[in-house]
Amino acid sequence: MYTDGACAGNPGPGGWAWAVAPDGSPCGSGGAAHTTNQRMEVQAVLEALRALNGEITVVSDSTYVVNCFRDRWWAKWERNGWRNSQKQPVANTDLWIPLIEQVKLRQPVFRWVKGHSGNRMNDLVDQLAVAASKGPFGVASVDAPAAGDPLTLF
Repeated sequence: MYTDGACAGNPGPGGWAWAVAPDGSPCGSGGAAHTTNQRMEVQAVLEALRALNGEITVVSDSTYVVNCFRDRWWAKWERNGWRNSQKQPVANTDLWIPLIEQVKLRQPVFRWVKGHSGNRMNDLVDQLAVAASKGPFGVASVDAPAAGDPLTLF
């Protein structure tokens, strides 16, 4: 499952998206009128885990998300009362806490992919997230982009 977040300005209107490889079906997206890119990256993974069953590999171009689980930042945050290494409150705890609960329960594998590098699925979720950042805001889940749809990359 591929995920991505996008933001026009930071903060600004943002969007998130997820899609299942290899064909982009199913997929989901949504957005917020005033948000940050990092929030949208986290939201994408959270929404995908909520929507999908079974074993999952999360593929993201967000080092913020991937490194959090690879390096177990979340365990340090929990131990430190949701304070980061600079003793400041961890940003986006309202999203991290439910995401970490899902990760503990589901045990997904996280894999990083370089963004904007021609990876077909990463490009698809990027386009879906950018489209969601333009509104209307909320959540949408669809089976797959229709043939000929401008979001279809294959």
